[in-house]
Amino acid sequence: MARVSASARLHFGFMNLSLSHERLYGAFGVALTEPRVVVKAFPNDSVVVSDENDSVVNSDVEDDRRELTDVEEYAKRACDLIELPGARVTVVEALPRHAGLGSGTQLAAATLAAIARAHGLDPRVRERAPELGRGGRSGIGVAAFERGGFVLDSGHPTARFTTSRPADGNWTVPSVAARHDVPNDWRFLLVRPDAEPGRNGGGEDAAMRTAVERADPKLADRIAGIVTRRVLPAIAEGRAEAFGSAVAEVGRLNGAWYADEQGGVYRPPVGDIVASLESSPAVFGVGQSSWGPTVYGITNADHAAAARDAGEAALDAAGVSGTVDVVRGTNDGARVTE
Repeated sequence: MARVSASARLHFGFMNLSLSHERLYGAFGVALTEPRVVVKAFPNDSVVVSDENDSVVNSDVEDDRRELTDVEEYAKRACDLIELPGARVTVVEALPRHAGLGSGTQLAAATLAAIARAHGLDPRVRERAPELGRGGRSGIGVAAFERGGFVLDSGHPTARFTTSRPADGNWTVPSVAARHDVPNDWRFLLVRPDAEPGRNGGGEDAAMRTAVERADPKLADRIAGIVTRRVLPAIAEGRAEAFGSAVAEVGRLNGAWYADEQGGVYRPPVGDIVASLESSPAVFGVGQSSWGPTVYGITNADHAAAARDAGEAALDAAGVSGTVDVVRGTNDGARVTE
C-alpha cells in the first residue's frame, strides 16, 4: 500500500495573458500546510475507487455505467500510463473542489503517485501530469507537489499556447523559474465563502480564451515590474508586509483581464470580502486565489488571531456564510508513505 498526502496551494496570478509577448501565462503562488488531499492505493486487477469508509464511489457496470468521478478517471489514466492492470484507490481526505486551492492537480498527482508507489514504481509526476490534463497553463500545482514553497513558473511559449490549449499530453509542465522557502512566521488567511465553484473544465477554457484574446499587453509589463522588483525581493528577504502588498496589486491587475468573464476585478461575493479585509491592519495583502471563491490574506504569527477575526467580520459584512482558517506555508512536497 502507498499513502500520499499533498497540500493545497494559492494561485496569486499570471505574469502575462497577452499574445503580444513571447511567454504566455507564467503563474506564481505558494504551497500551504492545509487543507490537504490524502489518497491510498493498493495493487489490484482493475480500477476501484472508494472513500475512507470503503464504500464504492463509482462502479464500471456494463449497461448501467455511472459517470466517472475525477478520481476514477485519474486512476484509469494513471494505470494506462504506467501499464498496470489496476489499483484500489481510497480517498481519505479531499480538497474543496474548484475553490481556488488547486484541487484538480493535487488530486491527479496524488492518485498517480499513490498507484505508482503501491507497485514500487517512480510516478514521474512532472512528466506524466500533462497526460492527466494537468499543468496546461499553470505549473505551480506540480511544483508545489514536488517541493512546496513559493513558486514562479516560466510559462509557455506564446507560439505553442495560443487561444486554445493543446490536447492533453501535448505540452510540458512549465519549468520553475524561481522558488523560495516560505518564512516560518508567515501565515495565510483563507476565507472561503459559501458560493458557486470557480471556473473549471470547458467553462474555464472558454473564459481563458476570451481573456487572452482581449488581454492588454501593458498590464503584463506592469505585472512583470511588480514581480521582479517587489514580489521576489520580498519573499527572498522575508518581508511579509511588502510581499502582501505586491501580490495584492498583481491580483488586481489580473482581475482586470478577467473582469468581463467573472463580473468584475473579483468575482462576487469576493469583492465585498476583499474590501472589508483591506481595512484590517492585521492583513498585509488580500486577493482572490485563481477563479475563487477562496480569498487569501497575507499575515504573520503575531497578527494571526486578529486576521482570523477580520475574516469572520468580512463574511458577516458581505452577508454570506463560509469558513475562515489561518494556515502556514509549507516548504515540503507531497508526503509519501509506503
